Amino acid sequence: MRTLVIAKRVLTELLRDKRSLALIFIAPLLVLTLMSFAFNNNSTQSTKIGTVSVSKIFNQKLDQKNIIIKKYATISQAKAALKKDQIDSYINQSGQKLSATYANVDASKTAATKMAIKTAAGSIQQEKIENELTTLTKNLPESPKLNVAQPLSLKNHYIYGDKNTSYFDKMLPILMGFFVFFFIFLISGMSLLKERTSGTLDRLLATPVKRSEIVFGYMLSYSVLAFLQTILIVLFTVKVLSVDILGNIWSVIIINLLLSLVALAFGILMSTFAKSEFQLMQFIPIIVLPQVFLSGIISLDSMPQWLQYFSYILPMRYAGEALTGVIMHGYHLLTVWPMLVALLIFLIVLLILNIIGLKRYRKV
Repeated sequence: MRTLVIAKRVLTELLRDKRSLALIFIAPLLVLTLMSFAFNNNSTQSTKIGTVSVSKIFNQKLDQKNIIIKKYATISQAKAALKKDQIDSYINQSGQKLSATYANVDASKTAATKMAIKTAAGSIQQEKIENELTTLTKNLPESPKLNVAQPLSLKNHYIYGDKNTSYFDKMLPILMGFFVFFFIFLISGMSLLKERTSGTLDRLLATPVKRSEIVFGYMLSYSVLAFLQTILIVLFTVKVLSVDILGNIWSVIIINLLLSLVALAFGILMSTFAKSEFQLMQFIPIIVLPQVFLSGIISLDSMPQWLQYFSYILPMRYAGEALTGVIMHGYHLLTVWPMLVALLIFLIVLLILNIIGLKRYRKV
């Protein structure tokens, strides 16, 4: 009987907690819906291949399903297009020798290019053999010597990584930023919430100190930890996981540090809406998980248009683009400055909201 009484009390409290009910019943549906749109889209990515001095017949054979061919007059033009991310690779032909250069930032597109080249070269070789056999059959009395044309040879070059580069290598720059964001968000939110529930924040707000000074004080203290964590994650990713960085490693650190400040301000803001650590955890499915799916780990081009627009209000979208640009394309900070400005705007807006949010706790 006492067990039933206790169970009834706990169930009654749960039913009164609207956030817990939302976490149990609504949050899983939202996450599953988001994953459905992210993973279950019928659209297929196209692979863009540039060609330089390639024979007409090879261009025709290369023009396959989901392959877009762009012709260039010189190799320098193709290199410039590859650097600007206008094509995924380019092919140069000299006699029977082919030279393919891949951006290699997406292993699936590199594999698609190799398959297209293999299919085109195989088709050309087969046609040549059939033509030789036809000629031999027609001139059988003369018994001509069969001269089978030499197959096209291929030499591969990679801008990023090598032939063993996998899809996980594309994910690592974004995952690096995501872990910085997630743990700083969690720790900062938990810490401020603890100070609020223990009464420390109330006593601080009872003094003449300004709300902006409190927010900047918390930001300054936690930013030291954020800086150390960022250095640790970046060095571990580069030294232990052996991730190639084409750009400057300090550019990677600066982007991650800026992202950690955004996460810090985000965590402080969310803690003002939570009454306990459990309630703060309830924000993770709504605030954190969408950052993963819409950060660039999954190609945004293959997602519905409305989901692409929605990703613009998430800081991880901009951090993911900036980190991928520096690590896999070798961009400088001046090249990815629009993403950095976007992160700064997020930071400023969140700081203002934090200052306003503390007003609800000021008794005097």
